[in-house]
Amino acid sequence: MTGPSEMRPESVSLHPVGTAAAPVPELLCIFGTGDLGRSLGLRLLQSGYRVVYGSRRPHSCGPLPQGAQVMTHAAAAKSASLIFVCVHREHYEFLETLAPHLEGKVLVDLSNNLKKDMYQDANGAYLQRLVPGAAVVKGLNTLSAWALQNGLLAGKQVFLCGNSAEAKRAVAEMATKLGLTVSDKGSLSAARELEDFPLRLFPEWRLPLSVALGLITFFFFYLLIRDVIYAYVEQGKDISYRIMVSLANKVFPIVSLIMLALCYLPGCIAAFLQLYRGTKYRRFPNWLDRWMLCRKQMGLVALGLALLHVIHTFIIPIRYSVRHKIISGVVNEMKNNKTTPFDFDNTEAWGTDSFYVLGVMGFFLYVLLGLTSLPSVGGTLSWREFSFIQSKLGHLTLMICTAHGYLYGWDKFLRASTYKWYTPPGYMLCLIVPSVVLVLKALLLFPCVDRTLTRIRQGWERNPPMEEMNKASNL
Repeated sequence: MTGPSEMRPESVSLHPVGTAAAPVPELLCIFGTGDLGRSLGLRLLQSGYRVVYGSRRPHSCGPLPQGAQVMTHAAAAKSASLIFVCVHREHYEFLETLAPHLEGKVLVDLSNNLKKDMYQDANGAYLQRLVPGAAVVKGLNTLSAWALQNGLLAGKQVFLCGNSAEAKRAVAEMATKLGLTVSDKGSLSAARELEDFPLRLFPEWRLPLSVALGLITFFFFYLLIRDVIYAYVEQGKDISYRIMVSLANKVFPIVSLIMLALCYLPGCIAAFLQLYRGTKYRRFPNWLDRWMLCRKQMGLVALGLALLHVIHTFIIPIRYSVRHKIISGVVNEMKNNKTTPFDFDNTEAWGTDSFYVLGVMGFFLYVLLGLTSLPSVGGTLSWREFSFIQSKLGHLTLMICTAHGYLYGWDKFLRASTYKWYTPPGYMLCLIVPSVVLVLKALLLFPCVDRTLTRIRQGWERNPPMEEMNKASNL
């Protein structure tokens, strides 16, 4: 046995004690030096990969991310086993000439088309025919260069499809390291479906925007008949100028309040459905699922309409019709040399101030809910914090805004003049849905109902487990 002084030089470790040799980062290849290719390379480098670009003109392909290499297509294909194809379908021909170098490689097709059914077959399937020896994986095509550059990838869902499970697994591991959530869509026959995803125009916004547009159209013509046409027919007054501001300032808050209520109504329906079924393990109907998935968009549309209401309210004092009415009143007083008695009404003062305070508080909470729906803000909150803001504060916002509407017409509900042509005013109609939601939510807060929902959420079924039935029979 040799002592420390007799230790041979070749036996001394070249690395510090307690550390191991750093593994060599995996080398990935990118075909295409456009915006998408450069942004993807930058994100891969920041995630710890080595990146090599394949280009037709390696010495004049423009600026690339610092730390990346650039070679010819053939040299780059030989150096890496995972290759990202960031070129358009019309430029795929060069890949056919590289087929010998791509044998056994994994090709990730990120291409998209300008419109649906642009080609008879999907780009991924076409690429697989050009390079039959490679394993083609269609995916990551829903990522934009802008999202890659700004790092907006955390939790973003991407889709993959391909005929090789091993190739999809390799791509999925890489995507997970980028912070992406991967969804496997099966074989390469699903490539056309994946290529159609980026061509959809705001798919999650279609239902909320359709509902909002329908409500705006209905209440616009409803109020047009009640206010403008009624005044012209019954009183001979032409007040059509009110359409631009006054009428709009009635429609926007009405639709905004209804849209906010529609955000929380499906949750109440789902809770009562669970009570009726006695379980939470059955799927909701498709219409309810779709409704619940677009609640965020409904809330943002409601916030936008509330903002328009606030802006219209601020410009009311500077309108010509308002200024003309004030000035003409003063002039008439001076001409007739009289002073109209103007007594202070304490009840009216309380009602007006309360109305405005509830409006300000409601809009503040509206904005708070909108801010927490942003990924950059919501991502910093725990699930309990996010649930508290979106549920507890959300219902508080609905209650305050509904009270704001009730105060607006608190002394008008029983007046016969309020019902023009026997029709109720718009603000009465808009209070129906929010009031129903608040009543349903109040019912769900009763102790017996709350305990039942808690049991259901903990997995209790109408038919309890056998040991629970035995306990009940023993009692």
